[in-house]
Amino acid sequence: MSNRAAIHTDQAPKAIGPYSQAIKAGNTVYLSGQIPLDPVSMEIVSDDIEQQAHQVFRNMKAVCEEAAGTLADVVKLNLYLTDLSHFALVNGVMEQYFQPPYPARAAVGVKELPKGSQFEAEGVMVLGD
Repeated sequence: MSNRAAIHTDQAPKAIGPYSQAIKAGNTVYLSGQIPLDPVSMEIVSDDIEQQAHQVFRNMKAVCEEAAGTLADVVKLNLYLTDLSHFALVNGVMEQYFQPPYPARAAVGVKELPKGSQFEAEGVMVLGD
């Protein structure tokens, strides 16, 4: 019997490839990368990086909740930005969704992201600890 379960919610964008929004293995949930897609239109919400960051964290929050957790259960985040000059702005948005102790985190500058997004985040959530 498998200890893995796919997590899916209509409150976050559907996968745009052969992957799941998240996979739960035991009490650990591996959150796939979220870009700033509106879950209904499946379009990037805005060209504005701040609005993109808010949508990414709203999408991540929806997947966490579908997995019976919250953003407070996220222990590790990886952030990807196409322009690292937006780092401080993304930090400010992140502080609106996460409280201390903040998750461990990496922030990486990348050349490009799917659908022309400027920001993507993925993470790991641990439930019930």
